[in-house]
Amino acid sequence: MYAIVDIETTGGHASASGITEVAIFISDGIRVVDQYQTLINPGVKIPTYITALTGITNELVADAPYFEDVAAEIHAFLKDHIFVAHHVNFDYSFLKFHLGHYGYDLNTRKLCTVRLSRKIFPGLPSYSLGNLCRSLNVPLINRHRAGGDAEATAKLFAMLVEADEKGAIATALKPSSKEHFLPPNLSVEQVTKLPGMPGVYYFHDEKGKVIYVGKAKNISKRVNSHFTGNNAGRQRQEFLRNIHSISFESTGTELMAFILESVEIKRLWPAYNYSQKRFEARFGFYLFEDQEGYLRLAIEKRRKHTLPLHSFNLLLDGRNRLKSLVTRFSLCPKLCFLQTAPECAGLEDHTCNGACEKREAPEVYNSRVLEAIKHLQEEQPSYVIMGNGRGVGEQSCILMEKGRFYGMGYLTRDVAITNIDMLKDYLTPYPENEYILNLIKQYAVTKGMASLTA
Repeated sequence: MYAIVDIETTGGHASASGITEVAIFISDGIRVVDQYQTLINPGVKIPTYITALTGITNELVADAPYFEDVAAEIHAFLKDHIFVAHHVNFDYSFLKFHLGHYGYDLNTRKLCTVRLSRKIFPGLPSYSLGNLCRSLNVPLINRHRAGGDAEATAKLFAMLVEADEKGAIATALKPSSKEHFLPPNLSVEQVTKLPGMPGVYYFHDEKGKVIYVGKAKNISKRVNSHFTGNNAGRQRQEFLRNIHSISFESTGTELMAFILESVEIKRLWPAYNYSQKRFEARFGFYLFEDQEGYLRLAIEKRRKHTLPLHSFNLLLDGRNRLKSLVTRFSLCPKLCFLQTAPECAGLEDHTCNGACEKREAPEVYNSRVLEAIKHLQEEQPSYVIMGNGRGVGEQSCILMEKGRFYGMGYLTRDVAITNIDMLKDYLTPYPENEYILNLIKQYAVTKGMASLTA
C-alpha cells in the first residue's frame, strides 16, 4: 500500500519551519482506500507570502491541533506504507524531522512522482505538479492546499502505475535503487555513469552553471554520499533542489584531485562552496627599485594578483629570513626596511657598504641583491611527483619548481624525460595558492621526498 502525502509549511526547511496542514491518501496504487487530513497549528506566525500562496491564515489554524497532538495518528498512517509525494524528499524530511522530535521514527521506502513522471511520461514541458496535471488532464482542485495537492498526486500516481510498462516503479523500490534518495531534478543515469576513481565533480543548476565543486578519491561514492540521509536543514534542502546535472574530471591521484578542486573553486567561485574562498593573507618578499636606482627587498602582505619572490605564513619567519640574507650578502637593513632608526645599524657593524648613504653605486649594490634573490630561489625545493594515470599506460605528474607550484598533467609511461624543461611540455600550468603549496609540501614530507636541487 502507498501513503500519498502532501503538506503545507511555514517555510522551506524542516529544522526551522512548522507544518500547517497534512493530507495522507492511502492507496493500493489505483484506488484511494483511506485518507487523513488536518490543519495544524505550527506554533509560529505564518508568513504573509505563505498565506498568499496557500490561503492558510493564522486565524484558520488558531484552534487547530499542534503537531505533537497528531503525531501518533500521522505516524500510524505512514509507518507501514510506501511514502509517495511530489518532490518526495521535501515532504519526507519535514515529517521525519517533526515526528522524530516527538519520539516517532519514520523509516519507510519512498517514491517521487516527479522522478517517476520523467521516466514514464518523458518529454513533457514541465514536471511541476500544476503543469503536469494540465498536461495529463488530471483534475487539480484547491491548489496549494494539502488535501487538493495530495488528491491530485494520488490520481497522477494511479496513471503512473497504469502506464508503467517498463517497471519504473518496481525498479525505484529496489533496495539498490538510487531513485528514492536522489535530488528530484537529477537523473539516475548521470549518477550511475560516475567513475570509481579520483577526480573532481561539478554540480550544475538548471541553467548549467556550476554551483558546487568537490574532490574525491572515488567520484561515484563521494557524489552519492551527498544524497544519503535526511538532513532537514535549509541549506542542504535548497542545495539538493538546485542540482540538475553533474559533470566530472578524472585525475590520476587523490592529490591531483585536491589540487584541481582548489583551482576550480578559485576560478568558478561556486555558490555552495564555502571553504577556500577566502583570500589567504600570507606574507611575501617583494622587489622594487627606488627613485635613486637601488633595488629594495620588502616584506608585505600578499595581495591578490601579486607574485612575491618568496612566501611565508608568519611575519617573524620572514624577518628572520631577510636578516640572514642581509648578513650573508652585505645588504643594507635600512634599504630592506628592517629598521627605521636614522643611523644604519649595518654601518655600525660593518655589514652595510653604505648604499643607504649613496657611498656605494646602485649597480654594485643591486648585483648583491640579485645574488641574494638567486640564492633564495635556489634554496626552495623542487619536486617531481609521479603517480598513477587515468588509465593503463599513463602516469601523472605534478611539478613543484623552486618552491612554486608549476602545474600538473599526464604522460605515457614510455616517454623518456631528461630535464624539467622537457617535462613542462606535458604539463598544464595552474595558479598556485597557499592551500596547494601546503598540500604538496606535506605530501613530500610524508613520502620522504628529497628536493631535486638537494
